[in-house]
Amino acid sequence: MHIALFFVTALVVGVLSEEYTSKYNNIDLDAIVRNDRLLKNYVDCLLGRAKCTKEGNELKKHVGDALETGCAKCSEAHKAGVRRVIKYLVENRKDWWDQLVQKYDPNGVYRKKYQNLGKQENIAY
Repeated sequence: MHIALFFVTALVVGVLSEEYTSKYNNIDLDAIVRNDRLLKNYVDCLLGRAKCTKEGNELKKHVGDALETGCAKCSEAHKAGVRRVIKYLVENRKDWWDQLVQKYDPNGVYRKKYQNLGKQENIAY
């Protein structure tokens, strides 16, 4: 959950920078998660299996920092977007979620760090 929490922060809501940008706050996250092709493009970008869009490259570049810092530079909009996308992935695209977790948290460090947050959000991963 923690990996997706931050992966999604950037993926869905925006690109992360020094102060995570609000440039992408108006992205329609629901449209992305309803479109498997579009969502898969982001997932494949993060997994290094496909070319990334400009936004995808930025996300990929900063996802590690977001995971390490607990998304300290995220706005409330980022965090809400992350929760929404993570919940969607866990409940509807568990295979993609598992692949992202394997890549970004192979040793379970972030899972352990963020397990209480997952419980608070009623996300059963």
